[in-house]
Amino acid sequence: MIGPQSRYANIQIATLTVVRDGQPVAVRYLRRRFIPPAQGAVTLVQHTVRQGDRVDNVTAFYLNDPTRFWTLCDTNVVLRPTELTDTLGGIINVALPLFGTGGGG
Repeated sequence: MIGPQSRYANIQIATLTVVRDGQPVAVRYLRRRFIPPAQGAVTLVQHTVRQGDRVDNVTAFYLNDPTRFWTLCDTNVVLRPTELTDTLGGIINVALPLFGTGGGG
């Protein structure tokens, strides 16, 4: 079950039929998720990366939910969360999550 706060909350479930042991088997999967455009996002704060920062800790501090780290990835248009904290002194835009974009919420 995918929770309403998941980045996959609005992604469609598809079915693929495969053959196992000579029998057709339906395999359910999530369709591909694209990073939604950041335009229209409301930036709450710009966080300056410090030694030891992790994206889950940043979202726990600003959004009160460490599992929403992916909203930072979407807002800053990165695929790997560690890209946001790799550079000390870098800026992470922390924004309110967009609704209805495949981004959950």
